Amino acid sequence: LYQTFALSWNDITTLPAEWRERLSQAFDLAPLEIAHIQHAGDGVRKLLLRCQDGECVETVMIPSKGRLTQCISTQVGCNFRCAFCASGQRGCVRSLTAGEMVGQVMAACQLMRADQQAAGVPATDGAAARSPGAKPSLPRPGNIVVMGMGEPFDNYDNVLRALRILNDQKGLNIGARHITLSTCGVVPGIRRLAEEGIQFELSVSLHAPDDDLRSQLMPVNRRWPVAELITACRAYFEKTGRIVTFEYTLVKNLNDRPQHADALIRLLRGMPCKVNLIPLSPVEGFDGERPSDRDCLAFLDRLLKAKLATTLRKSRGKDVDAACGQLRLRTLA
Repeated sequence: LYQTFALSWNDITTLPAEWRERLSQAFDLAPLEIAHIQHAGDGVRKLLLRCQDGECVETVMIPSKGRLTQCISTQVGCNFRCAFCASGQRGCVRSLTAGEMVGQVMAACQLMRADQQAAGVPATDGAAARSPGAKPSLPRPGNIVVMGMGEPFDNYDNVLRALRILNDQKGLNIGARHITLSTCGVVPGIRRLAEEGIQFELSVSLHAPDDDLRSQLMPVNRRWPVAELITACRAYFEKTGRIVTFEYTLVKNLNDRPQHADALIRLLRGMPCKVNLIPLSPVEGFDGERPSDRDCLAFLDRLLKAKLATTLRKSRGKDVDAACGQLRLRTLA
């Protein structure tokens, strides 16, 4: 199934016809339909996928240096309503099943295979090549980031089931350290993940160094404030040995001033971690602005001088609303 990306049980001719018929009646191999594809000028593709009940979700394919990163969604919408995230503007309609999450990756795999066929390139796979003795296989993303629509820890069991399928050697065989799980700061989910004994990367949307500002941007902070969140992240590192990445969206004159950088340094001092700075991407309904390049670089420089491992991320796919925070609940007219 996962080695051939079969769309129908009848495509798996190694099974007896009777089995294929019975399996077809019980299970659907294609839980999602590609309803629309948008192409950004930088090579990013955003897929609108229709579920069997008519609801739609978005997933993003991001090519870079010979490898593809895919951003997948975990819910139709989101309950957490972060100020500059489009996904939560209409709330959460429902959580996705594990099959619908894996189905997003399968849809990307099918497009990658079509790309190879159009280019006359033999089937190959970076993920399979990482496994000693693995045979060449069909293409698949090299990295998965669970940063699309929805809060993963609001759909914990289905998300973990999907990621285990993506990671399993008999599944899509994507390495655990090439899978990043992102949360807006659901502390019980962080603590639960620490006990799983798996090597997935953890990313936390921080976006502000103090409770007043973070509660303004992220209502989740009223339930699990900054101190409690950071304590959980420190405990996660102590339990797993895996450093946490903190995402910090820079908004002009709101959280990008030198005093904010200094407060962030104090908050994270002594904690093995990384910080990703992300200049704001335009989001309908949020009137914040992207800082100037000069201000972004000044914020970065301040953190680096304090010996805080930090990168300034370039947003991809902004022209098709595929950048960080821009995925939203959509339907086709």
